[in-house]
Amino acid sequence: MSVHELRRKSGDSSEKITINLGVVDLGQIDLLVQEGFYSNRTDLIRTAIRNQLATHAEVVRETVTRKAFVLGLEHYSRTDLEALQSAGETLQIQVLGMASIADDVPPELARATIESVVVLGALHASAAVKAALADRIH
Repeated sequence: MSVHELRRKSGDSSEKITINLGVVDLGQIDLLVQEGFYSNRTDLIRTAIRNQLATHAEVVRETVTRKAFVLGLEHYSRTDLEALQSAGETLQIQVLGMASIADDVPPELARATIESVVVLGALHASAAVKAALADRIH
């Protein structure tokens, strides 16, 4: 089976998240933006997250290795899954980053070939495929 790295397109490599902050924390963020330390709230939040990830980078590396995660972007095409089905094999998707299942993959093929899905990050697949794999997504 061949697994292909996705080509990055603008918007493909990020996900929007929502956070709740206390008004004092938010005020302090706005003050730092106003004073020119950061260009906007998002810039400060991204910087803070990157700093925390850098602080814990070794733990992340060890866990990725121990749990056998693929790090980065993984794409599973209809051809990949049909080859698995022909070989009588199944797939355990374990990705830290983004896993993508092609839009032309029918739910029945996904269910027949994907044993489990663990994605720390984002899973991109059609609503029908996600519904078919709902009991296998952890």
